[in-house]
Amino acid sequence: MLLVIDVGNTNVVLGVYKNEELLDFWRIGTDKEKTSDEYSVLIDQLFGYKGLDRGEVQDVIISSVVPDIMHSLENTVYKLFGIAPLVVGPGVKTGMNVKYDNPRQVGADRIVNAVAAYEKYKGPLIVIDFGTATTFCAISKNGEYLGGTIAPGIKISSEALFQRASKLPRVELIKPGKTICKNTVNSLQSGIIYGYVGLVEHIVKKMKREFKDLDIKVIATGGLSTLIDSETDCIDQIDRFLTLEGLRIIYGRNLEERMRKLERFEKTR
Repeated sequence: MLLVIDVGNTNVVLGVYKNEELLDFWRIGTDKEKTSDEYSVLIDQLFGYKGLDRGEVQDVIISSVVPDIMHSLENTVYKLFGIAPLVVGPGVKTGMNVKYDNPRQVGADRIVNAVAAYEKYKGPLIVIDFGTATTFCAISKNGEYLGGTIAPGIKISSEALFQRASKLPRVELIKPGKTICKNTVNSLQSGIIYGYVGLVEHIVKKMKREFKDLDIKVIATGGLSTLIDSETDCIDQIDRFLTLEGLRIIYGRNLEERMRKLERFEKTR
């Protein structure tokens, strides 16, 4: 089995693959204060709860946008599985040519999503990830990562509003069904959700114009993707497990070199 771990600013998502089949996945809160012992206990419990034998995990791959958590997570992997994880970054083969001014500045999650999207849907593509930040990534017909846009995520945007406006309450992120609202809660929900739909539609529209291709496919992932998708026709496909799939694909592209490293590691133990 292969354990894939995607570390975001808000959540850590873990998935267990057997070949190309996703056996199960979990979402836990990102906590930079947790020690490797705490993460070890938590992950061990997750495996046990689902009846999975962590002893069958042969390797681990991680992508992360939170550097401060990596020391604990890498130690966790070593304690639980006896190996150092493969971490997506410089030196890891992705199979994607990154056309950014400085490729090292592109978040690992954006590259992982782009790799999975191009592998599954081909190009050209726009990939939207509704996470702590909402990212829009453009992939060419030939599978090149062209760049994109980063916007504040819907949750942190609304949280900023609640914190700075003392009389406005926190509200559940659900659609009120109208924009001419008769109370404060519905008014906030309307502004947050429908306003964000407008942001998404406008950025997608501008990216399509820059592509000079109005028929380009738009793929979305992330926790709030279905909420936004229900109010717009600019998204063609929701793919909940895009990032996990990308990690699995990238692992496969590095498998030969990875096996050599693990063999050398075993000989030195």
